[in-house]
Amino acid sequence: MATATVKAVFDCEIEQIWSIVTSLTDYSWRSDLDRVEIISNTKFIEYTPEGYTTTFTITATDYLNYWSFDLENDNIKGSWTGSFSRKGEKTEIVFTENVTAKKLWMKPFVKAYLKKQQAQYMKDLRAVI
Repeated sequence: MATATVKAVFDCEIEQIWSIVTSLTDYSWRSDLDRVEIISNTKFIEYTPEGYTTTFTITATDYLNYWSFDLENDNIKGSWTGSFSRKGEKTEIVFTENVTAKKLWMKPFVKAYLKKQQAQYMKDLRAVI
């Protein structure tokens, strides 16, 4: 299993960043997504511009504090957790992904893949704040 954590502080209120990160309908700021299909209150599918899909199942939501889900696609299976905390007028986020490669040949590359995905996500998030 590969684990990757990203931590950042944003110069905005916690409500703003929570709303952006947890929205399943306004994902236009994400350069890695083409669309999101909402299956139910706890399940959704993200589609990349190339048509690759990842299915997510929300496992916990604590408004303005914590959001987590399980994720799976053809290559990986794992979980994601996000914690949100106030730091005065700023907001700190800590996002952690734990992922296992489904294909043996992918195992050496999973951690680097996660780091790359997290870096792009944070770049996109900073651009929208």
